[in-house]
Amino acid sequence: MITESKEASKVSESSAELDLSELVNRHQATIWRYLRALGSDSALADDLTQDTFLEVMRRPFEQFSDAATASYLRRVAHNLFISRRRRDGRMTVTEHAEQLESAWMRWAGFDSGNLALEALADCFSRLTERAQLALRLRFAKDASRQSIADSLGISEHGAKNLMQRAKSQLRECVEQKLQ
Repeated sequence: MITESKEASKVSESSAELDLSELVNRHQATIWRYLRALGSDSALADDLTQDTFLEVMRRPFEQFSDAATASYLRRVAHNLFISRRRRDGRMTVTEHAEQLESAWMRWAGFDSGNLALEALADCFSRLTERAQLALRLRFAKDASRQSIADSLGISEHGAKNLMQRAKSQLRECVEQKLQ
């Protein structure tokens, strides 16, 4: 009898580990992206994503649906983000958290954001080379507007306009693809 309960316990632990592993594989990228959308830098997003799943390990929950699970994980990540900001004394939380959540669901939805990323990549490839370069310099290299202008041989105001037009084109293209 004792052997059977030990066996059952091992099976239960094994399925719990498998469920957690599946949970991490399915939702890790989404949680990381969500934390970045909240304003976290990539290193903090890495830490908080890991902490989110550790929290789930400590206090397991019942999975009803993928959407409910994703929502629960975002809530845990959001709370951890707020706690970290408070502890660090840097409260720069988005004013309209509900609007961020609504926008997140509109853009990322239930597919972990992969469809939106594919749409963005396709739309980005349709931009002119100058627009692509300007956006890469700005968002991948965190270059200043003046630095981008110098790289493209245009004025700072010209760089600003180029990036605004490119972002607008991206937004419209992605929205059309996600409808």
